[in-house]
Amino acid sequence: MQIWAGLGNPGTQYAMHRHNVGFMAVDVIAEMHGFAPVQKKFQGWTQEGRIGGEKILLLKPATYMNKSGQSVGEALRYYKLDLDALTVFHDELDLAPFKVKVKQGGGHAGHNGLRNIDQHLGADFRRVRIGIGHPGHKDRVHGYVLGNYAKAEQPMLVDMLGAIGAEADWLAKGESARFVSDLALRLQG
Repeated sequence: MQIWAGLGNPGTQYAMHRHNVGFMAVDVIAEMHGFAPVQKKFQGWTQEGRIGGEKILLLKPATYMNKSGQSVGEALRYYKLDLDALTVFHDELDLAPFKVKVKQGGGHAGHNGLRNIDQHLGADFRRVRIGIGHPGHKDRVHGYVLGNYAKAEQPMLVDMLGAIGAEADWLAKGESARFVSDLALRLQG
């Protein structure tokens, strides 16, 4: 079994924030792969299903971004899983908008959700880094990540999320490089 956690903040007022793109990604995966209805568990919302023959639990922590590790840690402990079973989908300032990269382990680069997961569990988990770009100056970061995607960006957002859902089989099989390369091809064409 694998746990795929999408990071974000609960509430409709945050739904289209760049910081919530992790929530958006797991929602699209659930929809495209016919996951079971949402359940409230592990201080969040979960959906179970299968991708590429692998059992996947999708998790959206309801603890707010800064306490994501509480929810993710509870789910891992319940299923007695190690960090190698965890994939976290999150927004990434250091990537161009709508670019996606996968990374195993590493630092949190100031991302409070990742920082909290690191504090609760350690840093050696797989991350699907979803680029949102940088606003240009560190004083503008807070408002930028907590701002909505612009209307002009929404078609690209929909395309990127659809590509993540369509290529999720490669993630489930542990083939991160293939996931990234096929995703890039899909978004180019």
